[in-house]
Amino acid sequence: MRLKLIACEVFFREICAEVARSIHQVDLLFLLKGLHDQGPAAMRKRLQQAIEEASAGPYEAVVLGYGLCGNGIAGLEARACPLIVPRAHDCITLFLGSRERYQNYFENHPGVYFLTSGWIERGRNLEPQLSLNHADLVARYGEENARYLQQELTRHYRQITFIQMGVEPDQRFEEQAQREAAGRGWAFEKVEGDLTLIRQLVNGPWDDSKFLTVPPGWRVAASHDDGVVRAEKP
Repeated sequence: MRLKLIACEVFFREICAEVARSIHQVDLLFLLKGLHDQGPAAMRKRLQQAIEEASAGPYEAVVLGYGLCGNGIAGLEARACPLIVPRAHDCITLFLGSRERYQNYFENHPGVYFLTSGWIERGRNLEPQLSLNHADLVARYGEENARYLQQELTRHYRQITFIQMGVEPDQRFEEQAQREAAGRGWAFEKVEGDLTLIRQLVNGPWDDSKFLTVPPGWRVAASHDDGVVRAEKP
């Protein structure tokens, strides 16, 4: 089977490792991590463009390495071949291996910010608003507003959890995550990731409980239930 896999670059190391061992011929397109920060409309437009381009190729399926991501994939339409979409709210589900594990960890660790090697090396270490230092905020908003914004932007977080996926070349990413946590006075924890969903994304089978298969001519929609996404006729 020949597949086109379109994914966020935060999955670069993990997806490349699985594609190297895949039984399928998989052509890869990684899009910039910053696409998510442009908002759902811009994200949807760029992803749809990539799907359109893939539809002109010799592919049996287009596979998407994205979660729902704030409705950034809602509205995407499958064209000449099926579109395969993980049933995930965001990328952390894929890094942890299941929605259930992500939900359980999230409920027992409120205020956690997750990091992986891809999140660290493919952009700023934390989201742009968390990465702004006091001088940046003062320059933009003034001293008084800067103090307020810095408190508001960070008050919900109290821990960094580094997800070790087994594809890291050394300890540099874990150590950087530890420094990020220490610099903010947050707790730090390392957990083992799980490549199961990423491996299934690359290889199949795409079980309906874990992946949505969007038939040609249909589109992705948010389901607002445990399935996360569903297919609908435009």
